Amino acid sequence: MSDTPKFEVIDRRKMKAEEEKGSGEAAAQPAAPEKPAPTSSEPAPGPRLVVNEPKHEADAQEPQETAEQQQAEELPAAPTAKESSEQKAAYDASAQRLEDLIRAQNPTVGPQPPVGFEHLVQQFYLSAMLQMGAGTQEGQRPRVDIMGARATIDLLGVLAEKTRGNLTEAEDRMLQSVLFELRMAFLELTSMVGAPTVPPPPKS
Repeated sequence: MSDTPKFEVIDRRKMKAEEEKGSGEAAAQPAAPEKPAPTSSEPAPGPRLVVNEPKHEADAQEPQETAEQQQAEELPAAPTAKESSEQKAAYDASAQRLEDLIRAQNPTVGPQPPVGFEHLVQQFYLSAMLQMGAGTQEGQRPRVDIMGARATIDLLGVLAEKTRGNLTEAEDRMLQSVLFELRMAFLELTSMVGAPTVPPPPKS
């Protein structure tokens, strides 16, 4: 066996090409920007509680059902035009038959006038006044239903709101006058309810 050392030939062109390729890929990738250190005025980053934020956003996007929509869903289906027409004809015939019976027993009673808008307003007016103690006979203690009177007045207010623009000038003036008078009577009654009682003068 010879003691002559062996030499290995290395192709440095291949190694140089690999080095250049590696340095090119490293240059192509941009260095990650360094995060600036938090200043004293900015709070240091830390854990945040964000569990409820997506839930609130979802709730805000969902449409809220109003009370009117819920009430409309609970109501039964409206009758058809044919059903309403047939029922109206049967009602009118029954009412006319009843009126004929009353007039046969009382010939002096004339035909009943048709019911109009003014009759509806008068009915609300009488109901509210009776609930506030009007019409009490002399010597009797008036029976006041203040909450019932308030409900009746509010119903008349709803009627005024819903019929706005659909009434004649006379009907609207009558409705507004009745509402004004009822509200004034309600204010006077409630002021007396809340007023302190005056003690009787001392006996001499």
